[in-house]
Amino acid sequence: MGMYVNPGNGGFAGILSGEYVDKTGLIALVNAAIGTPSKLVCSTRPRRFGKTFAAESLVAYYTCGADSRGLFEGLDISRDPSFERHLNAYNVVRLDMTEFRGAADVCAEVSRAILADLRAEVPAAGAGNEGGFNELKSSLADFVAATGRKLVFVIDEWDAPLRERRSKESQEDWVFMLRTLFKNFTFTADAIAACYMTGILPIVRYGTQSALSDFDEYTVLAPGAYAPYVGFTEEEVEALAERNGVDMAGLRRWYDGYELPWVDKATHERRVERAYAPYSVMRACARGEVGPYWTSSEAFSALRTYIDLDFDGLQQSIVQALGGARVQVSTYGFENSIHDVESRDDALTLLCHLGYLCYDAATSTARVPNEEVRAELRQAVAQSRHAEVARIVRESDALLRATWDMDEGAVAEAVSRAHDDGCAPVYYNDEQALRAVVKSAYIAAADHYATIEELPSGRGLADVVYLPRRGDPAPALVVELKWDRSPEAAIAQVRDRDYPAVLRGWGGPILLVGITYERKSKHHTCIIEEA
Repeated sequence: MGMYVNPGNGGFAGILSGEYVDKTGLIALVNAAIGTPSKLVCSTRPRRFGKTFAAESLVAYYTCGADSRGLFEGLDISRDPSFERHLNAYNVVRLDMTEFRGAADVCAEVSRAILADLRAEVPAAGAGNEGGFNELKSSLADFVAATGRKLVFVIDEWDAPLRERRSKESQEDWVFMLRTLFKNFTFTADAIAACYMTGILPIVRYGTQSALSDFDEYTVLAPGAYAPYVGFTEEEVEALAERNGVDMAGLRRWYDGYELPWVDKATHERRVERAYAPYSVMRACARGEVGPYWTSSEAFSALRTYIDLDFDGLQQSIVQALGGARVQVSTYGFENSIHDVESRDDALTLLCHLGYLCYDAATSTARVPNEEVRAELRQAVAQSRHAEVARIVRESDALLRATWDMDEGAVAEAVSRAHDDGCAPVYYNDEQALRAVVKSAYIAAADHYATIEELPSGRGLADVVYLPRRGDPAPALVVELKWDRSPEAAIAQVRDRDYPAVLRGWGGPILLVGITYERKSKHHTCIIEEA
């Protein structure tokens, strides 16, 4: 039993000693790929989304360096027909690439680490190889021949060396080493049973071609059958909430919001998996309260770097997303490099892979997924080096206070500035354009409210309703928008059609806000009344 070759099952045993959400169904997917052209898998997702837990379960299951039957008894994989056939049946090479981030020569260090373990088990393996990765493949082939067992590679955080600001040559060497090991020639066919790689970023592309074209990739943008294993599902979180006495509504508001499309091969049904951030859910259950557990100072610094990129339309798109809008994004041209971000679409696509935005492939749009992410994104924007964008966020705070104070003039002026800032349609064509401006202006409302558009109420649809979060003392806001009509007409419609009716069960104060735009004068006006 070595550190990198045929490690034990202690990592997974430690995971099982705490509260564990059973994700071992993932192993059945990898089992199904063994011996097929799809045996090389790269599954990427945001940080703290269970990548290491998945890797440890695979290591414990496949390694011939331990007897893991007892660990998996009663778990999902133990009920799968493939369970017995592959249990502890392979030589496993386990790499956590975060261990090698500081190495001057990543490839040489990885080679030396693997060769040391190979020689400890089979002294003849790797004879004469002093660490160069070009000879590593032949050493692994000797090891497979000597032991009679194929290799399963489990590479956690495969892209860690690429996320470091090291030389381009060093990054390319790491990708070339992976190509050397996994290019689909004789060695891959004869010596490798499977490879499972995790990471944050998908495999780097050169133009439109993947640098590791033999890998099947599953990402948060296109998770395929791996969608149920990216994060916690709704049912899994409900069970955790019940066991730990945590409010499910709070968990949903803070950590839900990732929607992952996939097709169930058994039923051919197209499904959308709702995914929760696992680390945050577990921390909230352990502490008994929701909070910003997913975020960290290191990630916050990186987030500000991407927000500060000077691409036309990027800051406006982020402001719109903070206001609750879905923003258009093309993910096609992104080369999956954290350093080669060259456009607004690249930056937004990167934020999707990092988990700060959720991508909807059906509409090619991205949005902020939940309260936890929105709070960090808003803070990063407020501290942006782009003074105008930071000002928009500060002015939104002032707008919300003015609304609560029923300062009609200040509200009208703030909405006018939001229109002039260019974070919404430049020209008003109808009330939908006015609504986009108002939502951009009320970014700060997300701190206190759930935003509901066209809420059925009374005898019609209220344009925008801001409903306070549970326990928040803020008044509910019913906002009615009019184009080329008076604010009095907006308030009259609210009262005539009894829009506040749906909020009466809420029990708190309600403010009626009428906002209008007059084309001839190009002025916004506002009236605010208590319901």
